[in-house]
Amino acid sequence: MGHPQLLDKRLLPPKDFVSAPGSDQWTWSVPESLAYTRWLANHHYENFHVVSFLLPKRLHQDFFNVYSFCRWADDLGDEIGDTAESLRLLEWWRAELHAMYVGEARHPVFLALKDTAHRHDLPIQPFDDLITAFVQDQTVTRYRNWDEVFGYCRNSANPVGRLVLYLCGYRDAERQRLSDATCTALQLANFWQDVTVDLRKDRVYIPLDIMERHRYTVAELYARRYTPEFRRVMVEVVAKARELFETGLPLCARLDRRLAVDIALFSRGGMKILDKIEQLDYNVLAQRPVISKSERVRLLVSTVLRVALTNAA
Repeated sequence: MGHPQLLDKRLLPPKDFVSAPGSDQWTWSVPESLAYTRWLANHHYENFHVVSFLLPKRLHQDFFNVYSFCRWADDLGDEIGDTAESLRLLEWWRAELHAMYVGEARHPVFLALKDTAHRHDLPIQPFDDLITAFVQDQTVTRYRNWDEVFGYCRNSANPVGRLVLYLCGYRDAERQRLSDATCTALQLANFWQDVTVDLRKDRVYIPLDIMERHRYTVAELYARRYTPEFRRVMVEVVAKARELFETGLPLCARLDRRLAVDIALFSRGGMKILDKIEQLDYNVLAQRPVISKSERVRLLVSTVLRVALTNAA
């Protein structure tokens, strides 16, 4: 392993990493690579920790490695600030992924991920699909109907759930179906929570045909006009997300108890966001709905109890 001080200087988030002089010439050992993904997974801005105290310790590093791949792909899409450069970097990232699957890996994320992918027999498709979603974010900013939105979610969200199932030893179609419903619901909840955030990126994920049916325009959306028509749009799209959460909830009863708590916590957290939107009378244009720390604690306690009682039944 290299000198600790040298490693410290290379512990950089993706945007800073790719812009650091000579970063493409850095060499990494496997232990350094594992340290990098562990660091990246614990220095992030997500709503939930990548690894909870409930997850078996033997899987922690594997989750760090998979998360780091996703974080890099996400940041190359959204943090670079230049569409052409993001597209170039995402195709480079795809090439590095494919190189890893033929035994060639130089980047620390892929040096760390290589063993995880081999031991858990992770297929390349979920990783490749995720990159496709981030490429799509650079090139598609409007979605005509639910079919187009769900097509995006199949690449942007569902692969994450399938990778989690693979890491935990589940490969059957039924669990994947329930996971897909949960992951799509989580993606939708995030969309409805972040309507104004996405507007700043010139992205509208609300299906245009729903807006048209309720006589609400994209121009009104960009003007942040909260109207009865907008409220009706949000009522409909929130209901669709809630329906998908309900479809996916039976997944928890088909998983190891500790993993079930994690999955249930994500689902309940997503549904809590939908509750928050309803409490705001669907006016996400004026205020971004968030879950407080105290609400997160209550959510964790109630989820643990619910899963324990379900498994005991």
